[in-house]
Amino acid sequence: MHDHTLDHTRVLITGAGPTGLALAIDLARRNIPVRIIDQATAFFAGSRGDGIQPRTLEVFDDLGVLDAVHAAGAPAPVMRAYFGGEFAGEHRAAEPVEPTPAVPYPNIWVLGQSRTEAILRDRLAEFGVRVELATALVSFQQDDTGVTAELAHDGGTETVRVAYLVGADGGRSTVRKTLGIPFEGNTDDSIRMLLGDVSADALDHDYGYWFAGAARPMEGIALSPLPGGGQFQFGAPLREDVEPSLEVLQELIDRYAGNPDIVLSDLTWATVWRPNIRLAQRFRAGRVFLAGDAAHVHPPTGGQGMNTGIQDAYNLGWKLAAALAGDESLLDSYESERRTVAARVLGISTELLDKLVDGAEDALQRGEETRQLDISYRDPADRGALIAGDRAPDAPVKDVAGQPIRLFDLFRGPHSTLLTFGDSNAPTAEPGVESYTVIRPGDKAAGRHVVDVDGHAFDAYQAVAGTVIRIRPDGYLAHR
Repeated sequence: MHDHTLDHTRVLITGAGPTGLALAIDLARRNIPVRIIDQATAFFAGSRGDGIQPRTLEVFDDLGVLDAVHAAGAPAPVMRAYFGGEFAGEHRAAEPVEPTPAVPYPNIWVLGQSRTEAILRDRLAEFGVRVELATALVSFQQDDTGVTAELAHDGGTETVRVAYLVGADGGRSTVRKTLGIPFEGNTDDSIRMLLGDVSADALDHDYGYWFAGAARPMEGIALSPLPGGGQFQFGAPLREDVEPSLEVLQELIDRYAGNPDIVLSDLTWATVWRPNIRLAQRFRAGRVFLAGDAAHVHPPTGGQGMNTGIQDAYNLGWKLAAALAGDESLLDSYESERRTVAARVLGISTELLDKLVDGAEDALQRGEETRQLDISYRDPADRGALIAGDRAPDAPVKDVAGQPIRLFDLFRGPHSTLLTFGDSNAPTAEPGVESYTVIRPGDKAAGRHVVDVDGHAFDAYQAVAGTVIRIRPDGYLAHR
């Protein structure tokens, strides 16, 4: 069977992990017909990327999934360290930070990746779009007006014509390989880690654990509790090349913990991880784009990989929408903005991995740089407190009826936002732009406005009367 299908799909996404799902949601909420396919026959069922960084939580707020993610997940656990079987103290990878008016979600949130993906799939389904499993991208060709792709499913093939193709299909990306884009970096076969999801009934699931020998306290096993059940994510160094199994995990826990009461069971996911740190030379070739692991592969140190992919999607979605509406000028900025970020984040992850391998005492500590709140698309030559390319801060304000809302509430959705500070003439309405005047208590303004009762909005944007700020749909400042 060879079916030539002429449907109305405008964007085809291959790969239904967090990156592909986030992009599909962003496009679907803009009423752009999208298909998302995955060659897997079943949805992924492991924890893998279980740390959701603060900036990703802000993206999830905008995409309408934050409440579900908060309900399903948990804060980062306190880790209990045992050296040579003796309790050695407690620590956190990062100390909790209090929310501020500008940063409402300052701390990492823990949720197994498969649970995050399920929440994203449910949100996507609200727009009438479902992941097409057991559907593989066989080949594609592009021309000046679109991409013709051949898909394999149900024992046959289907030919589809779309405006754009996005490869969110992982480190072994078919899209990237078909394009012949070099995947620059290295694989270090001298380092191997065994990762898996297991149960350990003898351990208190409210805590994480670090077990190591007394002589080498930085070489050991980590067990981090996974929300929504009794499992832990297990991470341990491997000295020999073995297939992951419950028996191998048990041998490692016996070696490092020295506690016969800790019996592992219910191994639901396991993998051997090798440092494979790579960055695609290009993120775009004509009408075809790379995002997530297809564009950059990270070590798990620092919890950056999944988060960086989701933000690729968040950057690309509104630009594809603009292109489909007739303005292709923004598409080039996807690669220039996101490849720069990916290169920087790879450097952070690699530095943390090197510390872990070297046994540095601060190898498990996480600093400000892992929260991804300081990611910026500004010109490196620019200097300033808050300028184009920077993340748009949040702030509490009140609406016309006097009800408390936040700037993030104004930004939420597929539109750009224009904020005019101070009592001044409301800007001329523009299509796809929501305009508000931000005033202080006692001032009056025509048109839609909000009141900055405590001055947090003026402070966050270093605004004076007459300041005009444009916020892109992805929550970064556009040029004033």
